[in-house]
Amino acid sequence: MIRRLVPILLALLGLGAGLGAGLALKPDAEEMAAAEVCAPVEHAEAAHPEEKPEAVHDYVKMNNQFVVPVVEGGRVSALVILSISLEVQLATGDQVYQREPKLRDGFLQVLFDHANAGGFRGAFTQANNMTLLRHALLEVAQKVLGPVVSDVLIVEIVRQDT
Repeated sequence: MIRRLVPILLALLGLGAGLGAGLALKPDAEEMAAAEVCAPVEHAEAAHPEEKPEAVHDYVKMNNQFVVPVVEGGRVSALVILSISLEVQLATGDQVYQREPKLRDGFLQVLFDHANAGGFRGAFTQANNMTLLRHALLEVAQKVLGPVVSDVLIVEIVRQDT
C-alpha cells in the first residue's frame, strides 16, 4: 500500500512546488505593462508588410554531394563530403542546372587541388581556410555562369577518416 502511495505523494509534492514557484515568480502588473510597451516593434513590422525588401537572390542546391579523397602517403586516409548551393539572381536557376556538368567538373578540380594542398587536414573548417575554398569555388562558378552567381555556400561538410 505504501509503495503505491509514495509515487502519488511525490507527484503531488512536485505539482505543489511548481505551482508555488509559478505564483512566487509571477511578474508584477508594472513589469507586464513595461513588457507591453516594448512589444509594438513586432506589431509595427506586421502592420507594414509592403516595406519588407523583396528577395533579389535565389539559392540553387547542386543535385549531388561532392566526395573528395584525402591522400596521405599514397593511400586514401579520409573522404570529405560536401553539399554546395549557389546564390544566384532570381529566375536563373535553370541556367545553373543546364551548366551543372561543367560546374561540377570545375568544382571537383578546385576541391581536389584544395585536398592535395592539405586544405582538408587538421582543423579544415577554420574560417580562413573555408573562405579560401569558397572564393576559389566562386571564381569557377563565375567563369562558367558569369555574374549570375554572387556566392557559393558550403551547406554541409563532413570528413570521414578511413
